[in-house]
Amino acid sequence: MSISNLNSGTRIDEVVDGIYRISTPVPPTVVPGGFTFNQYLIVDHHPLLFHTGPRRMFPLVREAISKVMPVERLAYIGFSHYEADECGSLNEMLAVAPKAVPLCGRVAAVVTINDVADRPARGLADGEALSLGKHTVRWFDTPHLPHAWECGFLMEERTQTLLCGDLFTQGGADHTPLTESDILEPSEAFRGKMDYYSHTKNGRALIERLAFAGPTTLACMHGSAWRGDGAKLLRALGDTLAA
Repeated sequence: MSISNLNSGTRIDEVVDGIYRISTPVPPTVVPGGFTFNQYLIVDHHPLLFHTGPRRMFPLVREAISKVMPVERLAYIGFSHYEADECGSLNEMLAVAPKAVPLCGRVAAVVTINDVADRPARGLADGEALSLGKHTVRWFDTPHLPHAWECGFLMEERTQTLLCGDLFTQGGADHTPLTESDILEPSEAFRGKMDYYSHTKNGRALIERLAFAGPTTLACMHGSAWRGDGAKLLRALGDTLAA
């Protein structure tokens, strides 16, 4: 464990080889029940940050990255879909990482990012792979799963880590960096209060594609990262959504 900022409680932890979880807790006085905002840093020849966090958290995320590598080395700043906690500080990150480019799906690049970002995006096609050096990430289009037309996820193939965004959102502000305990029940409890999933008719098929990729680590944006039989857990999520 490494606390990168004592005042905020922001920490950075290596959850799988070369992949670090940055997490900032938010107390119940700000978000009822408490909450966490996570980003994932893949350290490699071409480092990738997945999620930037909200714009106001930029100093905390930048500080955490600097505990592991110089932030100016970032090559890609990726995200699942266009939302403040996904890419709120995208332009701030681009300003301190002069060689970095936004990384997202082609839909997000065309409809939003090439307009709002200070540098053009690298828009990935569904199924397209990108080498970072030792790590390779592959993009999966998942429109409206859990929300947003442009939504998608990255699978890091060497470590079998699925950067799964909002699929398993866990409430609360006190989470271990990596768990093998159940995260479906707490994520469903959180979803039941807010109904932030779309009701896409294609949800089961999209989840099955992710499950078929065989992830063994799920890099969640809110709560703990998870280790285990990712295909089984994803299919359980599909069953729950279908019900």
